[in-house]
Amino acid sequence: MNASDRKRLNTLIIGSGAAGLAAAVRLKAQGVENIAIYTEGLKMGTSINTGSDKQTYYKLGMYGPEPDAPELMAQDLAAGGSVHGDIALIEAALSPLAFHHLVSLGVPFPHDMFGQHIGYKTDHDPKRRATSCGPYTSRDMCLALTAAVREKNIPVFENRVAVKLLTDSARSRVTGAIFINTQNGDFEVVQSENIIFAAGGPGGLYETSVYPKVHTGGIGLAIAAGAECCNLAESQYGLASIKFRWNVSGSYMQVLPRFVSTDEAGQDEREFLREYFDTPQAMYDAVFLKGYQWPFAAGHVPGSSLIDIFTYIETVERGRRVYLDYRSDPADLDFNKLSPETREYLERSNALADTPLKRLQILNQPAIDLYARHGIKLETDMLEIAVCAQHNNGGLAGNIWWESTSLKHLFPIGEVNGSHGVTRPGGSALNAGQVGAFRAAEYIAARCQQDTVDETQFDTAASAALNELAEMSAKPADTNWQEERQEFQHRMSEAGAFIREKTTVAKALEDAAVQFDRLRQQGIGGLSLRDRVESLRNIPLCLAHTLYLESVQHQISVIGSRGGSLVLSPDGEIISAKLNGKWKRMPENREFRKKMVYCSIRDGKKLFSTEDCRPIPETDGWFENIWHDCRNGKIYD
Repeated sequence: MNASDRKRLNTLIIGSGAAGLAAAVRLKAQGVENIAIYTEGLKMGTSINTGSDKQTYYKLGMYGPEPDAPELMAQDLAAGGSVHGDIALIEAALSPLAFHHLVSLGVPFPHDMFGQHIGYKTDHDPKRRATSCGPYTSRDMCLALTAAVREKNIPVFENRVAVKLLTDSARSRVTGAIFINTQNGDFEVVQSENIIFAAGGPGGLYETSVYPKVHTGGIGLAIAAGAECCNLAESQYGLASIKFRWNVSGSYMQVLPRFVSTDEAGQDEREFLREYFDTPQAMYDAVFLKGYQWPFAAGHVPGSSLIDIFTYIETVERGRRVYLDYRSDPADLDFNKLSPETREYLERSNALADTPLKRLQILNQPAIDLYARHGIKLETDMLEIAVCAQHNNGGLAGNIWWESTSLKHLFPIGEVNGSHGVTRPGGSALNAGQVGAFRAAEYIAARCQQDTVDETQFDTAASAALNELAEMSAKPADTNWQEERQEFQHRMSEAGAFIREKTTVAKALEDAAVQFDRLRQQGIGGLSLRDRVESLRNIPLCLAHTLYLESVQHQISVIGSRGGSLVLSPDGEIISAKLNGKWKRMPENREFRKKMVYCSIRDGKKLFSTEDCRPIPETDGWFENIWHDCRNGKIYD
C-alpha cells in the first residue's frame, strides 16, 4: 500500500463513551497533539444510552467528618477478590481528581452550600462514597466531555466501525487499525503510535441483555490481535426491563411491586413468587432487598438473589413471561408485619401509600417518567422483565498505566478493561473508566510521543488485512448476519450467563467452534452496506464468545460458584427446599479470590494461566524523594 493511503496519528482513540472522551480531553491537556477519536457515533455507546434507578459514581469520601483515605478505599475495591492491589490503590487515589474534573466540566453532582459533595452507601461499600446526579449520570458525563472535546477541537470521525487492529510482525505491539466507513463502505487505514481502546463491554454477546441495543462492544478485535484478558468469567447479571432496556434496581424494588407471570399470549396471570415463600411477609422483604442487592450474587443464595433464580425458572424453563405490576397491592400486604428494615425505610421516606405506583411517585417520580418517555405507562401497563447481562467485571488485562499486558501501546480503558474482580462496589466502573483515561493519557504524554512504528511492517500488516477484506467482499455471501448473531447470542445466554452447568457449556463450546470457522470463511459480496458492516462485526464477536465460554468452563472446572454466577453440580449444595434436585450449587474454591485468571488466543490456541494478586502497596514515602522521582520521570519506569 502507498503511504498516502493511510492516516497517521500519535494516539487513536477507539470509542466515544465516557472513558474514551475523557482520554481525549486529558491527552490534549497534557500536550499530546495529533490525536483523533474514531467512533460508530457519539450517541451510540453504553455510557450515553444507559442508566439505572440512581446511576452511581463511586469515589473517595468527601463529606463531613467521616475519615477516608486512598488505602481504605483500595481495600474495599479489592475486597471482592481477584483484584490487583496496586490498581485498586490507583483507582482510589485518582478518584478525587477524576471526579472533580467532571465537576469542573459541569456534571451536576450534588453538593451542599459549603461545597461538600454528599455521598451515600452503595453495595459493597462500608462508607458513604457513592454519588449520583440521577438515572443518567453517565450520559451527563458524556455530554460534558463531548463539549470539552469540541472546545479543544479534537477531531472526531463518526460512522466508523473498527474491523481490525494491526500489530507488528511479532504481535508484541499495536501499530494501527482498519475501519469501515458506514456511510460509503470504504475501508480506512489508520497508523498510530498508540491506541486507546475504549470499546465498551460485550453487549453484543447476549440474547437476554440490558446493554443498549446500539452497543455491541469490540473486545474480540483485541483478542484477535493477541491481547491478554483477565477474569472474563466474572460478569454481572440482574433483573431488567426488556421492551425498554433498563435495570429495575433501587426504588423499583423497594416499593414492593407484584411479580406476575403469564403465558406467551399474556393470559393465565399468576403471582409466581408465592410458591417459593412460606409467608407473604418473607416474599415482600426479599423483594425489598433486591433494591439494595440488585445484581445476582452467588453469595445472596439463599437470600434475595433467589428471586433472580425464580424469575429464570419462570421465563427460561417454563417459557412464561414475567412482569412487575405497580398498579395495585395484593390484599395480604401488611406493612406492620414487614421486617423492621423494610418498614422503617418506607416510613422514613413517607412512602406508606396503598399502591406500588404511589410509593414510587413519592420515592422517585423520575423513575416513572423514564418509562413514560419510552411508551410504557406504569399507571396502566405491567413492566416485562428478565434476568439480563449487565456488566463484565473482567476484560482486557492492563498494567498500572492501563497498557495491555501483552500488546504494547494498546491501552484498554473503561468496561473493556478487566480491573474489577469478582464483586465490586456499585458505581466503581464509572470511576475506573475515568481513572484509566487519566493514567493512559499521562503515560502516553510522558513516554509515547515519539514515532516508533516500523513502516515496512505496518505496510505489510495493513496490505494483508485489506487483501483479506477484498477477498471477502468479492465472495458472494452465504450466511445471514442476523441469524448468525442470534445463534451465538442465544448460546451465550443459555450457557454463559449467570446459571452455568458443565455439559451445557461443553456442548456450547463445540457449536461455537463450528460457527466461528464458518464465519471466518464467509463472503460479504452482494450485501447491502449495513449487512456488510454487521457481517464483519460478527467475526470478532463470535471469537470473543468462544473465549468467554472457555473462561466459564475454566470456572466450572476449578473455581465454582462465585460473584455473579451459580455453577450447578449434581454433587453440590441444595440452595432451596422449594426447588428441584437440579438446583444444587457447586461450592467456591476461595483460594482463587487471591488470584487473577488470565487467558488469550495465540496462533489459534486458547491459553490460560493464573497469577497471585499483587497486594496494596505500602506507601509510607518521603516527600523530597517522591518529588525527585516525579520531576525526573522515574515514576513511569
